[in-house]
Amino acid sequence: MFNRVCIVVLDSVGIGELPDAADYGDVGAHTLGNIHKARGGISLPNLYELGLGNIENSRLPSVAATTAAYGRMAEKTHSKDTTCGHWEMMGLVMDPPFKTFDKFPEKMLREWLHRAGREEKWLGNYPASGTEILDKLGAEHIATGAPIVYTSADSVFQIAAHEDVISIAELYKLCEIARDLLVGDLFVGRVIARPFTGTLGAFSRTERRKDYAVPPVGETLLDALEARGFYTLGIGKIDDIFCNRGVRYTNHTTNNAASTNAIIDALQNNRDVAVIFANLIDFDMKYGHRNDVEGYGLALEAFDTRIPEIIAALRPEDLLIVTADHGCDPTMPSTDHSREYVPLLVYGNSIKPANLGTRATFADIAATVYDVFGFGAWGIGQSFFGEIYCKQ
Repeated sequence: MFNRVCIVVLDSVGIGELPDAADYGDVGAHTLGNIHKARGGISLPNLYELGLGNIENSRLPSVAATTAAYGRMAEKTHSKDTTCGHWEMMGLVMDPPFKTFDKFPEKMLREWLHRAGREEKWLGNYPASGTEILDKLGAEHIATGAPIVYTSADSVFQIAAHEDVISIAELYKLCEIARDLLVGDLFVGRVIARPFTGTLGAFSRTERRKDYAVPPVGETLLDALEARGFYTLGIGKIDDIFCNRGVRYTNHTTNNAASTNAIIDALQNNRDVAVIFANLIDFDMKYGHRNDVEGYGLALEAFDTRIPEIIAALRPEDLLIVTADHGCDPTMPSTDHSREYVPLLVYGNSIKPANLGTRATFADIAATVYDVFGFGAWGIGQSFFGEIYCKQ
């Protein structure tokens, strides 16, 4: 039986459009498949061996015999944002989902800056990519000191500021005030601090980004496990996504390399947690949102080289789940997330390779983990543990 589960979320690594993709402007989205096609291939021998290419409609090379169980999952929540994706994995479906905006109400923006004691002047307030808006408004921001506000097709309120113009402390305070205001009819999933440095033509976002989410609106698997004395270590932005609720320990890494190192270290040395829950952010933040096909492909290949280390660090009673939270196809005209299936790879000493097919909800992960620990059925989702568990 398993005593510990490691869940690795490859942020935005989607595997094909969902049936309702047209409702989100995402017809044709296929993050993995389109990167593979555009680059003439992605070298992922370790992920392919696990079964990534055997997933239905993966458009990737398959293998004759996989070493893991594999499948894909559809998102039940009507969204394509990070928060809803992670919450659904942990057994909480948002209905209705968070609000999205093309433009935030000026009344709200004036109140926001008034509470901050600033001149009621802002820049932007429209959907844009993070790099695009810096190119357009960065110089004006430096000249005026006014914060840059922007959003996307996802439920986010983002504030960009040059670190020499608005200090990190003040930027974080602006985010905290905005978070307090964006409730009720303005209920967005995340407020995000987007600090940057540099000069015109060479602006660069820094790793002092900070996400301000809201606590889950219902019970999650993490809550249920903690109540039973089963604790979670969050790696990357997991603590932000869940507002630390149900996340007893945190390691707030800020890039893929550091997060992968933290996963391996936790597997080798941490015997006090039941769940290691990690988000690898670079795929989404650095490459998907910037339409950087080559960078995305290289990042995938870099992670693939670390798979043997992760597997070597697993104990016999560990279960490894590799998945994603949404898509962000860098070959699409948009720089937003894309409404896609996500891959599901499940590996462990007592796991038999099998095709898990198409799962109706990300919550199948919560249902499976709850089942693995012997607590029975979760309220939503279907456990796949019985399909793949093989007693040694």
